[in-house]
Amino acid sequence: MRIFVTGASGYIGGSVATRLVRAGYTVTGLTRDRTKAKALARVGVQPVVGFLDDPNVLTEQARRADAVVNAADSDHHGAVETFVAALAGTGKPLIHTSGSSIVGVGTDGEASATVYDEDILDERSAWEPDHPVRRARVAVDRLVLAAAEQNVRSAVLCNSLIYGHGRGQARDSVLIAALVNQARVGGVVRRVGAGRNVWSNVHIDDVTDLYLLALEKTPAGTFYFVENGEESLAAMTDAIAATLGLPDPCPWDPDSPDNLWHPEFARHALGSNSRVRTTRTHSLLGWRPRHHSITDWLTTDLVPVADTADQ
Repeated sequence: MRIFVTGASGYIGGSVATRLVRAGYTVTGLTRDRTKAKALARVGVQPVVGFLDDPNVLTEQARRADAVVNAADSDHHGAVETFVAALAGTGKPLIHTSGSSIVGVGTDGEASATVYDEDILDERSAWEPDHPVRRARVAVDRLVLAAAEQNVRSAVLCNSLIYGHGRGQARDSVLIAALVNQARVGGVVRRVGAGRNVWSNVHIDDVTDLYLLALEKTPAGTFYFVENGEESLAAMTDAIAATLGLPDPCPWDPDSPDNLWHPEFARHALGSNSRVRTTRTHSLLGWRPRHHSITDWLTTDLVPVADTADQ
């Protein structure tokens, strides 16, 4: 079986491509960087240098493949349109990567009791997020799900906060790396407000196992949240501080002069809640995640991520 993976030199796409190669699939990977293409070839991924804005490249590769995994950009509407058109009528899988920030609630580091389930994007649901960026992402997710009506075995994997070392060229997840890099520069771990906000989370190795299962088993037009537990930002930043030997974390204002992040990123990513629950990954795909605690991982395995940030 030949799989075309976009974002093959990235954190999620690279990890998925590596997992698929290990499972015996023939993997073609899209990357924008010729240097990274050489590294892909060394691990058994057939590289294609190109961009999501090139419909000819995407169409050719999608038609040559037996399945497509889109892991390059959750918000690229044009790429998804191209894939749906190329796969229409084939019954081939199209696995699209989204993120649970679509259900983000709050921006001040306080807890929310709202938990979302996988029915939010069903045809009968009128739910829409309140932020325009999130609405645009949900529109892409719905486009993928609607491809089932054109005989595409489409699915959306909506990942929660991912932790763990990437198995491809990119080693660091976005949110964990942002917290670690800021801490190492500033000498103290920062969090928005008290850090009582909560994010569902999942380990990268469990994520890649799920992509493999989705390729093999997913019913067409299915939306999945990808999570295996949740934790507060306070608990995560406490674990980071302890592991790096830094003082206790401090609350601070995203608009402060020492903020390394854009204030909107600080508020909507690090100050928000994203609490989700999955049942379909277990009932439909038989997913059995093996990693169960982000704070245990931060305590025992974080240091290589920090070391990588220095290189």
